[in-house]
Amino acid sequence: MKVRHNKKRNTAFVYEVLLREATVAILKNEHERKDKAISIIKKHFNSDSILRKDLDCYRSLYENQNLDRLTCEKILKEVKLQKRLIDPNGLFKQQTELIHDVNKELEPSTFNNFVPNYRTLATISQIFSSKISPKNQVILENEIIRNMLNEGKIVKNTAPIDNVVYKTFVEKFNKKYENGLLEEQKQLLTHYIASFADNGVELKFYLNEEIARLKTKLEEAKGIEEIKLDKDMLNKTNQVIEKLNSFAQQNANEELLTTVLKAQSLVKEL
Repeated sequence: MKVRHNKKRNTAFVYEVLLREATVAILKNEHERKDKAISIIKKHFNSDSILRKDLDCYRSLYENQNLDRLTCEKILKEVKLQKRLIDPNGLFKQQTELIHDVNKELEPSTFNNFVPNYRTLATISQIFSSKISPKNQVILENEIIRNMLNEGKIVKNTAPIDNVVYKTFVEKFNKKYENGLLEEQKQLLTHYIASFADNGVELKFYLNEEIARLKTKLEEAKGIEEIKLDKDMLNKTNQVIEKLNSFAQQNANEELLTTVLKAQSLVKEL
């Protein structure tokens, strides 16, 4: 018998929903809504919270890709151990408080937002359940390992998901991103919002790599005939590179975010 998946009790799902809610608010200049989403993230996913420990268990399984099988199996084993050390009553209580805050500060429909890796998160939730049979436990664990190895995707029937609900998720997601945001811009915004929960550690790593990539692409663009022969375009390209260089020792803020977003669009256009 399959265990019914409760997405509101799936810590990683709610976290991803809040990330996307804040990201969309930034894109639409809805500052009050953005502040509310970020406030909920900071309140419930700080480094000392049970929810953060639970989220780390999920993330260890769905954020690792292209690893060797032995490493994947070791990670899965350690995650299951760490998950068992989490107080279930304390976790349930904090999840209840999180759900209450989302309903109150945003609205209940927030939980209907589409999360691209929803099926994977649902499958991980099944693995963490004590009600699953040994056979299904092994089958689902193998699927998770395959996903970490990047050998395949989570099969559609590993969790009982209502196809009508799933379709609604997709439609809502597509509507929110109808402005055609670049994939690298989505990644930047997601890292920026997530930085409020992990003190910006992952954002700093991402920015270092992304700014280096942008500067390389812009330096290469200076060799393009149209730019090389146009003094004004060449000067503006150099100004963008200098601006990116100035961010080396600067903490992430909305000015930096806006500049990098524009540089990403420029590089794509070039």
